[in-house]
Amino acid sequence: MDAEAAKLLGAGFAAIGAGLASIGVGNVFAKFLEGALRNPGAADAQQGRLFIGFAGAELLGLLSFVIAALLIFK
Repeated sequence: MDAEAAKLLGAGFAAIGAGLASIGVGNVFAKFLEGALRNPGAADAQQGRLFIGFAGAELLGLLSFVIAALLIFK
């Protein structure tokens, strides 16, 4: 395997993380809605944690995208 093929293979593996971030964001919102529908009074207190979870999942997705882009174009 030459260096170019290894670089593109690594970029493909890194891009998987960007796709998995969408699953993580979906899980964060699903669990929030599940908890909010069970106990609507506590939903306002949990909204900050919702945004922190969303930001964390998106950060990991964007980081894997940046790594994939760096591997492809460098």
